[in-house]
Amino acid sequence: MKILVCISCVPDTTSKISFIENDTIFDKNGVQFVINPNDEFGLTRAMWIKEKDNSSIDVINVGLQDTEPILRKTLAIGADKAIRINSDPKDSFQVAKLISDYVSKNNYDLIIAGRESIDFNGNMVPGIISELLGMNFITNCVGLDIIGNKITAKREIEGGTETLSFDLPAVIGGQKGLVEESDLKIPNMRGIMQARQKPLDVIEVNKNNLFTETIKFYKPEEKGEIKMIDSDNLDELINLLHNEAKVI
Repeated sequence: MKILVCISCVPDTTSKISFIENDTIFDKNGVQFVINPNDEFGLTRAMWIKEKDNSSIDVINVGLQDTEPILRKTLAIGADKAIRINSDPKDSFQVAKLISDYVSKNNYDLIIAGRESIDFNGNMVPGIISELLGMNFITNCVGLDIIGNKITAKREIEGGTETLSFDLPAVIGGQKGLVEESDLKIPNMRGIMQARQKPLDVIEVNKNNLFTETIKFYKPEEKGEIKMIDSDNLDELINLLHNEAKVI
């Protein structure tokens, strides 16, 4: 089986976020980047499949040269090959279209992507990929079994889980539950040394398929002071909610 795992590079949650050029560009200086957690869950699940049936695993990223250390980490974890599509990712359709164009020329049985990235939380890329390629799709995936050409998958829904069965090829939008955090693999020295010998192909693109423009970024407003109202003073509470907070 040929598996493709989509990898996003996202800021570590402890990083201090800032913007430059009148808040129109994200400032990467001093920011530590990591593998998007939902993508890492998917990569680990792909490794389990590989250990079971000797599948091949490619990882793919839409990004500039500064994402290559993250791709080298995925190779150290156990992926066989990395592909970087040399384009600055700006929106979900752009990323999905570039990946889909690559897949259309390089057949894969299973594409695993994170349900969403933790920076923009768009929750769109795997779904768009499946639509562009005409593949079966399941998102919020927390369970995955493959026997022959048949997938049995579980996805998280409100109030429980749903079990679905469908054929390969397919696109999976994974999340925590597909594996647990304790299952994630930490690259060892042998893996790091082997990663240096594994291929990392750079694909140049002629068309970015970019139809959106970032006008400005905004940080969440700082929390204001809290006013404590005595539980017996309902009139004051209603007055503040109506005249100050303007929520009623």
